[in-house]
Amino acid sequence: MATPILQIKNATKTFGGGFLDSAPPLVALDRFNLEIHESPARITTIAGESGSGKTTLANAILGFMPLTEGHILYKGQDIGQMDRRGRLAYRKEVQAIFQDPYEVYNPFFRVQHIFDMAMRHFPMARTKKEARALIEDALKLVGLRGDEILEKHPHQLSGGQRQRVMVARAYMLQPRLIVADEPVSAVDASLRAMILDIMLRLRDEHGISFLYITHDLSTAYQIGDEMVILFQGVVAERGHTVDIIEHPKHPYVQELIASIPAPNPKHKWDTDIKLPPEDATRLQRVYGCRFYARCPMRMDRCKTEPPPLYSVGDNGHEASCFLYEAGTPR
Repeated sequence: MATPILQIKNATKTFGGGFLDSAPPLVALDRFNLEIHESPARITTIAGESGSGKTTLANAILGFMPLTEGHILYKGQDIGQMDRRGRLAYRKEVQAIFQDPYEVYNPFFRVQHIFDMAMRHFPMARTKKEARALIEDALKLVGLRGDEILEKHPHQLSGGQRQRVMVARAYMLQPRLIVADEPVSAVDASLRAMILDIMLRLRDEHGISFLYITHDLSTAYQIGDEMVILFQGVVAERGHTVDIIEHPKHPYVQELIASIPAPNPKHKWDTDIKLPPEDATRLQRVYGCRFYARCPMRMDRCKTEPPPLYSVGDNGHEASCFLYEAGTPR
């Protein structure tokens, strides 16, 4: 079997808990595993609420922070042990799109500068004419024209234009993988649909895979192939997107799916949702199931024993819950 283009092995990231820190360490990501293959190109969604660890994972993949334990391999090579040439190739082939593109821009430079810097670090054209053609081609993909935006400053663009410029810049470098961290959460509905459509075209027509970080399960359902749902740094459920959305198994994921508004005026919301009290169990979650304090189906063993991932269906559908202990643990 071909080596995965990206392989994450037991990735763990903790904050605090040092010699001079009396507070217990915060485990933001706990023994996370994932494989993304180059062909066929896929959109893998990492979903979860705030504090689930999804952005920590994205930052580790992009090399913004080191892991406490575990490894991230790109084409079989640990990204933390790459030489200068390897790091340069990795930065070209693994691009990023962030939630707020304005933070990426330097307000003193025009939009042209963003593309010029990319060309300087990753030479792709021999002449200015060739470079301009590459830029125009990338902008055309996202519905923009160079003569309309390249000479403008970032504050002169709309939020949707700024985000599409960042998509164009990423595409221009011909990456194999794009890490998209909440790329549509700050734009309106029409631009959200446009950006999601661009992502699908990049996957289908250009063979670019995505790691799509989001809290929005509806957009994940629209474009995602596989999905991993995190809760407090631990995988709650993983599998094909359709399987998880239509047949959720983990109690936490079932709550998430049930919270999605149904476009049905006759639908009555169940406002009487009772969850177990959390105060008495908050400190125990590190030793057992992270969802124990909020789980309506918790058992005594969940308090002290972390559940492994159990097989709960076809196509690699797994959930970390003792309710499925009859399944094969991973």
